[in-house]
Amino acid sequence: MALQTLIAARWLAEALKSNRIGPSLRVLDTSWYLPKLKRDAKKEFRQRHIAGAGFFDIDQCCDKTSPLDHMLPTEDEFADYVGRLGIGNQTHVVVYDASDFGSFSAPRVWWMFRVFGHQAVSLLDGGLKNWLREGHPVTGEYSKPEQTDYEDMLDNLESKRFQVVDARPQGRFRGVEPEPRDNTEPGHIPCSISLPFTSFLSEAGMEKPTQELRSLFKGAGVDLGKPLCVTCGSGVTACHVALAAHLCGHPGAAVYDGAWSEWYTRALPEHVISEGRGKHV
Repeated sequence: MALQTLIAARWLAEALKSNRIGPSLRVLDTSWYLPKLKRDAKKEFRQRHIAGAGFFDIDQCCDKTSPLDHMLPTEDEFADYVGRLGIGNQTHVVVYDASDFGSFSAPRVWWMFRVFGHQAVSLLDGGLKNWLREGHPVTGEYSKPEQTDYEDMLDNLESKRFQVVDARPQGRFRGVEPEPRDNTEPGHIPCSISLPFTSFLSEAGMEKPTQELRSLFKGAGVDLGKPLCVTCGSGVTACHVALAAHLCGHPGAAVYDGAWSEWYTRALPEHVISEGRGKHV
């Protein structure tokens, strides 16, 4: 069946109940307001949005060299931005906004996708206004897509929207054993949880039974009912944690692709937690 340009709230609600949100279907809150309205679209998104939705910021996905507001980015910049929202070439994207009009900025993002050749994009008819009028639920929990970047991680230090699990050996996490890469000291991201990837494997190298995996997460203080992001040294062994969480029924752990290599390079010294040398400028 051909994709509809306008999507009814009932259709999207059924898609959510069927757990269809993922690589094949992404929902984006694209809210943006004129400055004089004094509304913070991103803050409002954190407080309430359609479950599973990501936030599309037209002031970030834009040509930042232009003196004009939110001009179109390059094709590569657009692809990189939406890719970090978990959107691929085959993803059906549904956009909406929370304007009192029912729709204000969402058609702009609908148009942007089409400009860059992504035809599988639809508009939620009536936006969040109609979604609420029909009695559909909203949430303050944010389900991260499968990839997370430095800005997401930095924002999470304050918002704490998702848990962060580090798959490196505990010595590197604590800062008492060296990192394998030059010019990088050991340590960890504030409030992250240590759960070495080897914990999930038996002595024979086999994945441990699901019940044991659940016990490992519970013992480390990880709530598999909440959003989860995984990290390591360079984004490789973090995927062991993502795999284990998936086997336990988690809907999808995000991977911080830059991992400790990027965090140590870009973070402020106070954001490098270590029992050892830490970071000095």
